[in-house]
Amino acid sequence: MSNRYGGIHVVFNLLGSLCMILGFFLLLPIIIVLISGELKYGSSTLAAFCLSSLVAFVSGIILRIIFKTGTLSIVQSMLVCALGWIVFSALGALPFVFVLGTSFLNGFFEAMSGFTTTGITMFTGLDMMPKSILFWRSLTQWVGGLGILTFFLAVTYRGGGAHMLFGAESHKIGVERPVPGLTNTLKILWAIYTGFTLLIIGALSIAGLSLFDSVCHSFTALSTGGFSPYDMSIGYYALTGYAHSRWIEYILIIGMFLGGTNFLIHFRIVNRDWKALFDTQEMRYWWTLIVLFICLIFIERLVRIDPVSWQPLTADFWYNIEANLRAVIFQVIAIITTTGFATQDIGGTFFGQLARQLFLVMMVIGGCVGSTGGGLKVLRIGILIQVIKREVLRILRPRQAISRVIIDGEIIDTDEILRVSGLFFAWAVFLVIGGGITALLSDLGGYESFSGMFSALGNIGPCYIPVPILGQIHPLVKLIYIVGMLAGRLEILPVLLLFSRRAWRA
Repeated sequence: MSNRYGGIHVVFNLLGSLCMILGFFLLLPIIIVLISGELKYGSSTLAAFCLSSLVAFVSGIILRIIFKTGTLSIVQSMLVCALGWIVFSALGALPFVFVLGTSFLNGFFEAMSGFTTTGITMFTGLDMMPKSILFWRSLTQWVGGLGILTFFLAVTYRGGGAHMLFGAESHKIGVERPVPGLTNTLKILWAIYTGFTLLIIGALSIAGLSLFDSVCHSFTALSTGGFSPYDMSIGYYALTGYAHSRWIEYILIIGMFLGGTNFLIHFRIVNRDWKALFDTQEMRYWWTLIVLFICLIFIERLVRIDPVSWQPLTADFWYNIEANLRAVIFQVIAIITTTGFATQDIGGTFFGQLARQLFLVMMVIGGCVGSTGGGLKVLRIGILIQVIKREVLRILRPRQAISRVIIDGEIIDTDEILRVSGLFFAWAVFLVIGGGITALLSDLGGYESFSGMFSALGNIGPCYIPVPILGQIHPLVKLIYIVGMLAGRLEILPVLLLFSRRAWRA
């Protein structure tokens, strides 16, 4: 068999395995169907998940039978990566179509938003939806948090090219490894991920949330996805009078921060290496950016508050200070980690114009390398800052002087600098194209149009387009955002390879 056809066989054989794994995940919401009493109102949700799971299993079996296995190249690994997310989203859309009666495009959009942990939603009326559907939305984000392929490698795959598959998706879990061996590394990272998930579930339950709400929000906080069972997101609890809504917000702040931080840092902390919190340049940038954004937005918030309505040195004064600071901290962490939870509408009157601009900046920066967060990543922003410093120093120093980009005592080679610069440029191109098409095919202003693509490409969720309008936006814009979500999650290159004829012949 020629390499041309052998490559295709390997790619689609692995896609078959991924379909079968998805078939298993599609069975899990049936537990919610059975324990939540949904069967009292008919068996539509049960049938929907059973049928969706059957389609996934049958598709997987057919692909496994028709196409043969083999050793992967890096190009084939990237094709598996990109196609895997597309297939997961296409099949994961079926429950939304079957239960909610929505179009396949809307269901595909919602599933892609879930698996890529973006959090943009096509749906309103979440409070009235079946719990099994709400659980499925949250589960898609938890599965997508560390990556579909990393789960696949950790639990099943032992074939040739495992390291290639790891590399195609490794921006979420870093290049370094805490222990020797790929499988051991992935098992440790998934153990930490699962452990943190259980801790957040426990903390939210203690704070007074139902087990269902605790599970859903734990899934979507740690994965930095941001789906919530309520239209008002986390603001639902304060607005409906939950006794411990304040502590719920603080717990989720911690959960989002954990998701946005490099999981290799968590591994070091678990092993009591407390220096990990500050001994890398990325972590120092991470802390600095968070504190800076909180201070700037809180100062703007204080400036905009009517001083007549406040009485200093009273209990109400200090409560208002805490409430406003908590709202700012919550929203900064939610945006910079690309989670997207909300206690205040980022496009509403609570935040000023400076905050709105800074939120867009945070969407681009995103979380740390090796986290579940989206965006360009803090480390890459740090590299670009060092490149700018180097270019300034090259002007000031003699021509013979050698200037290097150094991060944590290591010289960053030219190839990595070019890759980061290319990624940054590709981001800019995607933002311009997405924002331009949105403005062309809608009545939205430039600010709102560009915010939609910022949200999709940064895998963040909230933007300055209201959800009801977003649900009715032109189908082509939805497709552009779907491509943007996938490109942002996979860092563009694997998506571009899908359109390369040479890649399919590799």
